[in-house]
Amino acid sequence: MSHAAPASATAPAALPAVQWDIVRALIVKDWQLFEKPLAAYVLAGIVALGLIGLARPWSFYAGALLLIILLVAVACMSISNALLTERKEQTLAFVMSLPVSPLDFTLAKLGGNAFTFLVPFLVLLAGTVGVTLTTPVPDGFVVFATLVYGHVLLAFSLSLAVAMSVRSEGWNVFVMIATQVLVNPFLMLLGQIASIRDVGRGEAIVWSGEALLILGLQVGLSALAIAFTGWWHGRKAAFE
Repeated sequence: MSHAAPASATAPAALPAVQWDIVRALIVKDWQLFEKPLAAYVLAGIVALGLIGLARPWSFYAGALLLIILLVAVACMSISNALLTERKEQTLAFVMSLPVSPLDFTLAKLGGNAFTFLVPFLVLLAGTVGVTLTTPVPDGFVVFATLVYGHVLLAFSLSLAVAMSVRSEGWNVFVMIATQVLVNPFLMLLGQIASIRDVGRGEAIVWSGEALLILGLQVGLSALAIAFTGWWHGRKAAFE
């Protein structure tokens, strides 16, 4: 005579419920730690945008260089201070001793890093579009600039995914530097694509198939890296 297996033996283990109040509190804590440095970065970004808006060769290149440096600095600061420094100072061990599940902590760290990066990132992106459309800078530059921002977003997402998974500070620093330094060959690549290069010099904002493909890959891979990291760590019994 056959007997049905107990439901507890066959049902998959469910993920713990997310404690959204705790997740929100940890995100706010990270934001409060970085809000003053981030405000300074945004102010410096406004100066860079002002230089770009002058539309003179020397000011344009100086402003563009300063803006890229600031974006890279914002991306690296949020990851290094919110994750790497906490590991070094054993802050993570203290937080995990609290009634916080690995899923809660993973969501908080991903959300906190994304929030502290995306706020200045989106402010500067909007400022770049606004300056381009209201100054002598060719309007088509919006396409070129957006793809550069997309590269920084992808580099940040990959660096965050590695920082959440790899304890080695050396490897994390290497990944952050390597992904951000690739902006130089990426700029050269964009300059070799006629449909992007020529649009950037004109007054019409035209999104070619190549530009849309690159932007789609940047956004898609960024979302995939963050989503996979959240799923991978959220299912673990403990955050490392």
